[in-house]
Amino acid sequence: MRAASAALLLVATAGCVRVPRGAGFDDVQRSLSTRTSARVSWNQGTSADAAVAERVRELLAAELTPEGAVQIALFNNPALQATYERLGIAQADFVQAGLFPNPVLHASVRFGVAGPGPGAELSLLQDFIRILEVPLRKRVAAAELEATKLEVAQAVIDLAGNVKTAFYTLQGAEQMLELRRTVARATELSAEIAARQREAGNITDLDLASERALADEAKLDLAKAEADVLAGREELNALLGLWGANTAWKVAPRLPGLPTEDMRRQGLESLAVSHRLDLAAARQAAEAQARSLGLARVTALFPDGVFGGEAEREPEGEWSAGPAVEFSTPIFDQGQAAVAKAVAELRERQRRYAALAVHIRSQVRRSATRMESARRRVEYFETVVLPLRQQIVERTQLQYNAMQVGVFQLLQAKRDEIEAGRAYVETLTDYWLARAELERGVGGDLPAGPTRPSAPGAAPAPPAEHEHHMHHGGGQ
Repeated sequence: MRAASAALLLVATAGCVRVPRGAGFDDVQRSLSTRTSARVSWNQGTSADAAVAERVRELLAAELTPEGAVQIALFNNPALQATYERLGIAQADFVQAGLFPNPVLHASVRFGVAGPGPGAELSLLQDFIRILEVPLRKRVAAAELEATKLEVAQAVIDLAGNVKTAFYTLQGAEQMLELRRTVARATELSAEIAARQREAGNITDLDLASERALADEAKLDLAKAEADVLAGREELNALLGLWGANTAWKVAPRLPGLPTEDMRRQGLESLAVSHRLDLAAARQAAEAQARSLGLARVTALFPDGVFGGEAEREPEGEWSAGPAVEFSTPIFDQGQAAVAKAVAELRERQRRYAALAVHIRSQVRRSATRMESARRRVEYFETVVLPLRQQIVERTQLQYNAMQVGVFQLLQAKRDEIEAGRAYVETLTDYWLARAELERGVGGDLPAGPTRPSAPGAAPAPPAEHEHHMHHGGGQ
C-alpha cells in the first residue's frame, strides 16, 4: 500500500509541473539595469502592456532624442519581442529535462488455431536509465537557459546600439539637408545674377555656363540629401517598430555638440571583457557543452535500459507474472562517435569564446581611436576652419560693399563657407557614430556628461545690395 501511495504521489507531482510564463525575463532585466538606463518590457497581453503603449505615444509626441528612440525600440520592436520568446523555449527545455520518461504499457492477445482459448500478455516497462540521467540533463538545460538569458540581453544592447547609430545618421542627414538647401539657393541666385550679367555683356558665355553648372549640381546634391533623410527615417521606423500615423515623429534637426569630455581609453578593454553579455553567453555556452560531454560519456556506457513487470495468460487460463529488464548491448556502437562529437563541439565553443574576446578588444580599440580622431577634427573645425571661413566671408562682404570685388566672389566665399560646414557636419556625425559603436563595444551606455553647443551653420543670406553693383562691371 505504501509503495502504491508513493507511486501515485510521484505521478501526481509530475503531472503538476508547469512551464513558468516569462521565466528568466527578470534575470534579463537585472543584467540590463547596470548597462542601460532604458527599460524593457515583454508584451504578453497583460494590463502592463497598456501602460507601455501609452509611454510610447508620449515619447512620439515630443521631439525624439537618442534616449527616447532607444526606449521606444525596446518597448515596440517586434523582432526584439520575438527574441524574448527564446526564453520560453529554453525554459520549456529545462522543465522537459527534469521530467521522468513515461512508462510504456504493452498488451497483446493471442488466439490459438486449435487451442482451448486465447492467450494474453501484459507488460509495464520504465526506462530507468533516463531517470538516472535526469540530474545530468537538468544541469545541461540549466546552463543552456543561462546562456539564452545572456544572449537575449545582448540582443537588447545590440538593438539600442543600432537605434543610436540610425538616429545620429538621420540627424546628420537632416543637418546636411539644411546645408544643401542653402547651397542650392545660393547657386540658383548666382546663376540668375550671371544671366543678367550676360545680358548686360559683363561676363562671357563660359562664365554663365559655369554658374549654371554649379546650380544644377547643387540641385542634384539637394535631391540626394532629401533621399538620404527619407532613407534614414525609414531605417529608424523599422528599428522602432512604427508604421502609419506613428511615423510622423520629429527629431532635432541638428546634431548635439561634443561632450565636454570623453571616457578615458585606459580600462575600456577590461570593461568590455567583463561587461559584454555576448562574451558571457559564449562562456556559458561552453559550460553547457562541457556538461553535455559528461552526459555523452555516461550514455555511451549505458545507452538505455528498461525495467518493469510482465504478466502472461496461457490459453488454458493460467496466469504467470514476473519482472522484466532490457539492456542494449554496446557491441557495435559503444558511443565513440557521440563522445568525439561532444569533445569537438566543446573545443569549438571554447575557441569561439577566445575569438570573440579578441574581437571585442579590437572593436573597442578601433572605436575609441575613431572617436578620438573625430573629436580632434571637430575641435579643429570649430576653432580654426569655420572661424576662418567666416572671416573670409565677412571681409569679402566689406570689399564687395566697397565695390572692390564682384558679387560672384562674394557668393563663392559663401559657398566655400558652406562647404566647410558640410565637412564639419560629416565629421561631427562620424564622432557620434563612433561613440555609439564604442558603447556597443563595451556592452552598455558610456557616462553621459553635458555637451557643448555645436558650431552655428553658415548664414544662408546672400548680399542684399548686389543689384545696384552688378551693372558696374562687377565680375568674378
